[in-house]
Amino acid sequence: MKKNERDQFICPRCQEELHFVRGGAVQIVDGKADMSAVYPKYVCNHCHSYFQELLGSGFYGEHDLPAGEVTGRIRNTGDLQPVQLRRDSNGQCVCPRCGSLMDYVEGQPVRLVEGKPDMENVQDHFHCAYCHSTFRRIASTGYFQWSEK
Repeated sequence: MKKNERDQFICPRCQEELHFVRGGAVQIVDGKADMSAVYPKYVCNHCHSYFQELLGSGFYGEHDLPAGEVTGRIRNTGDLQPVQLRRDSNGQCVCPRCGSLMDYVEGQPVRLVEGKPDMENVQDHFHCAYCHSTFRRIASTGYFQWSEK
């Protein structure tokens, strides 16, 4: 695949910039293990297709984007309602804002920053590397809400 001047892969069909989606856990589809979800892919929102490298060869196979798959559309933060999030065995869950996989971040002890306690990462939360969203637990409930930091 070709890259643009910003060193980003571009879609061979429409020349739009592709966005990277990290691989996730093995999925069970129709009673069979689907290994395609494990490998990273480059998604084109314009053509609704994605590209995956073929066995580390440097060549990419083109596939149609399944319905409900990550499309790169990021929801406005004002449209997000509190949601229950549960991590899988890999410590990840689907981001309510963009549909990519979020990582679970365990809480850390209170740190002093410039003589003041930093309470930012004391509680467990989820962080999405794609849309840079953070979802923090609401009090002691099972619900999480989008947070600025």
